[in-house]
Amino acid sequence: METKVNIDQKTLRALSYERATRYRRRQHQWVHRVAGVIAMVALSATGFASAAQQPQTPFTSFQVPRSDLAAAEELANQLSALSPRVNRTEAKLLADCAYTTVTQLRREYRMFGTPIFNNFLIYQGLKKRGYCYQWSEDLLIALDALRLTSLELRWGESNPDNWRENNCLVVTAKGQPFRSGIMLDCWRHFGHLYFHPVASDTDPFVENRKYAHFVLARSAERNSSGANHRVAFQRSNKTSAKTGD
Repeated sequence: METKVNIDQKTLRALSYERATRYRRRQHQWVHRVAGVIAMVALSATGFASAAQQPQTPFTSFQVPRSDLAAAEELANQLSALSPRVNRTEAKLLADCAYTTVTQLRREYRMFGTPIFNNFLIYQGLKKRGYCYQWSEDLLIALDALRLTSLELRWGESNPDNWRENNCLVVTAKGQPFRSGIMLDCWRHFGHLYFHPVASDTDPFVENRKYAHFVLARSAERNSSGANHRVAFQRSNKTSAKTGD
């Protein structure tokens, strides 16, 4: 996906403030529902190191875990079927990169318990990363580095502005509608990649081009300054303007 990254600093700050305000309000809606029980568990649990504290090595090749080989091949098949114009090599490259990236992020995020439980740990400052939008940010940055020409990467969100909001990536054939694409969701299955036609998902996903541009513009800025946090392709994955999913 070709993405312009000439968003000025004023726009980036405005987006950050808007997202932070909205997501902080939503976090308060659900965190108080689970705080009593989860706090006791959190205090006794160990090993909650953040992703930023873990050894991280940029990928030079894609080593899809053996257990994910069949799923990666199926994802490549579904991407190839989006349009006769989709390059099969690109579809396979994207699928392998997605599974390799998510596997690494799962180790770095050190997922524990359930997705909602991890959200609570992040909210309480016990972990640094693992909200659904953070999975999607990191995956978007990794896949964008592939510089695909027959496939496009889109940002999807459902139920915005409330505690049920979820974020994912949607991959479409070049120039095709958002609703024709395949969603890539890392969060709902606890760091294991889930893909599905976005139009038939139970969540009503819509596209948010503005936030995709924001993520890639911020990543480009950090890379040019040398202040990036390496994940795949040594692209930035520091905390975003949002505060939780």
